[in-house]
This record gives sequence, structure tokens and C-alpha cells, in this order.
Amino acid sequence: MTGVHRLLAAFAALLIAGSAAAAAELPVPWVELAANGELSIRAVVAPGAPCPPVSADGAALAAGRRGVPDSKFPVEVCEARAQAVAARLAVGGVAVPILPATVRRIAVIGDTGCRLEGKAVQDCGDPAAWPFAAIAARAAAKHPDLVIHLGDYYYRVSACPAGRAGCVGSPHGDNWPSWKADFFDPAAPLLAAAPWIMVRGNHELCRRGGQGWFRLLDPNPARAGCADRSEPYWFVAAGLALLVFDSADADDYLVPPDKVAAYATQLAPLLAKTPPHAWLLTHRPVWGLSSGPFAGLTVNLTEQTVLRDRIPANLDLVLSGHLHDFLGYEFGPERPAQLVVGTGGAKLYEVENPAGAEIDGMPIRRGFGLDHFGYFVMERSEIGWNGTFYAPDDSILARCRLAGRALDCR
Repeated sequence: MTGVHRLLAAFAALLIAGSAAAAAELPVPWVELAANGELSIRAVVAPGAPCPPVSADGAALAAGRRGVPDSKFPVEVCEARAQAVAARLAVGGVAVPILPATVRRIAVIGDTGCRLEGKAVQDCGDPAAWPFAAIAARAAAKHPDLVIHLGDYYYRVSACPAGRAGCVGSPHGDNWPSWKADFFDPAAPLLAAAPWIMVRGNHELCRRGGQGWFRLLDPNPARAGCADRSEPYWFVAAGLALLVFDSADADDYLVPPDKVAAYATQLAPLLAKTPPHAWLLTHRPVWGLSSGPFAGLTVNLTEQTVLRDRIPANLDLVLSGHLHDFLGYEFGPERPAQLVVGTGGAKLYEVENPAGAEIDGMPIRRGFGLDHFGYFVMERSEIGWNGTFYAPDDSILARCRLAGRALDCR
């Protein structure tokens, strides 16, 4: 029996409400990185069931609940908080992932859900058409110290069209069955492998999957209701300096003055305290080449306007999803590199050729793009990070090197 299966079995035994079969369907406990160097330890339980005991380094932690069960979410989420330096974490007496003193290997994924929205339909039951389960299992087998999800977890907005065998029976709507099918079931081995950073995507806006986001995954303390904007935060620990920014509601092709002002107010005090070799994690790329019907346009105009005169010298990299491809842009020492990993399962986009392209007044010195499903593993090196982009079958599609603001993918 693997460690993942032992964790699943132990957690199922803790649930006293409902049948044993129903209990086994609930996800494994998981750990998220949050603001102020904290970890959020979470577990889903049946309505009315007690929260499992949570401990850090042998000391019991108080657990609260996020949201109240209702017809859409007939489950409860228990949450406890611990400091990132904790050497041992346990839920119900079973160990859950901790953050090591130094993170040396990071698995990066993004845009993982199966798209069922209007005329945009994927065959969620076909592993070739929607390979997130294989991607999560392969990434877990790499034993990462940390997982970064760059947003867009929920895609099952509409019902599977009549007569479409590839998605027949799929749940849809912002509810527990959809979130379970789109994220928790396929992500199970990776949730059990390492702590996560959860970045909010535009699919988690209030008009789409916002209720599930705030109840299940939002790294901030539980809140009443939904909001399309949340506060950014620094996570500085384990040899990392990560600024997590909620850009879910930032317009790609417009520059609304109210949003620019609001985001600038949020980011200015945080950017003023940027540690060396910091990364900005945000769903929408600050500097990206659009494709499909928007080919020839660049994104994200809102973020570009906010950051144009505020980019700190210590910021090396912007790490994003949103564009459903694997993309790398280096602009030289004057601007952070931009890396996009939006290849976790949602239908891919056509790659735009970066040769000769310019984004927000600066040419791309080195550009790279692949329209292929996969995940990215970053490993710490003496001068920065080495990265490998893997396909769902674990074949190697590309390799990258990041040293300061120099990014070379090939």
C-alpha cells in the first residue's frame, strides 16, 4: 500500500457521518501556503462530522470551519493554521506534507479543469482529451517540495451536450460535485505529495466558480460571501520569496482606471519590500502574446499599466497561467522574465510565434512556446533554477534555465 492510499484510508476512517463508501469519496487532507509565513491545513468532512484533530510538532491546533453546508456544497471544510517552520504536521494522527527548510523542487501546473462551457466542450472522460489525472500522478511521483497551481481549477460551467459520449454524466455548475470531479479527484496524489500555493484564476471569479473558491481553496481566512478581488501577500520562507497576486478580475485588453488604482494601492507597499530573487505569481500573465481570435494582441493591459513604473529590481520572474500553452519570454535585465504554464488539462491554444514581438514597449529577446499538455518541474541550481517541461506520459518536451532575469527554454 502506498503512502497516498494509507492517507486516504486513515482519513476515511475518521468520518463518522454517512456510510463508509461515501466517506472514502472525500478528498485527502491538504496543506496550503498562506500569508505571514503560515500554513493552512484543510480537510473536507461530511456535514455535522467533527473536524479531525490537527497537530503541529505534537501540539494540538484549533480547527475552524469554512462555510456552512448547503444544497450546492453538502460538505464542510475544516481548517487549522500553523507556522511554515513546523517540522511535523498531522491530521487525525496521519502525517501530511510539510514545507522543508529549503525548497529545492517545485511542480508547477495551471488551467487544469475540463472545459464544459457553451460551445467549448472537452471530453472529460477521455484521458487523452483531459489528462489532468495523469499529470497530477506523474508530478507527484517526482516528489516535489512544493506545488504551485497558477489558477483556473473549475471549468464545468455547462451541462455536457446531449449525445456527447465523451462527457456524458459530468456534473456542472459551481458546486461540490463539479469541484470534486474537476479538481479534487484527479489532484489527489499531488495533494498528498507536498504543500500547495493556490493562485486564483479568472474561472474562480464570483460569476463562475467563486463560491467554491472561497469555501475550498482561497488561502485567506474564511470570509462571508464572494468578492472579485482579494489582497496579495508575500510568502517568504524555505529559500523562496513569492508575491501571490489575485489578478482574476484584471482586464486583459482594457485599462479600467478604477482597477488600475485598486491594484496599484494593493501592490505598491508590497513591491517596495521585494526581497532578492523574488517571483510574482499571478494567473493572468503580465506580459503575454494572445492567440486565437485575439491573435496580435498582448496581455495583460491592466497589470502592465499597474507595474510599468513600479517593477522592483529584485523581481526576477513572473509565473502565470491563463494562456493554455507553455511559454517563456526573456526581455533582458530591464524586466523580469515571464513564464506561462497553462497546460494542465484545459483545451490548449494555438501558440503565437514570439520572434520579433514586442510587449509593452520592450522586445522579447528570447521566446519559446509549445501547445502541449504537461507540467513543469523546477529544481534549484547553484545559479538559479533548472526546469523541465514534461508531457502527461513523462516524456520531456522542453528544458529551461532561469538565472536572475535570464530565461532560456529550448
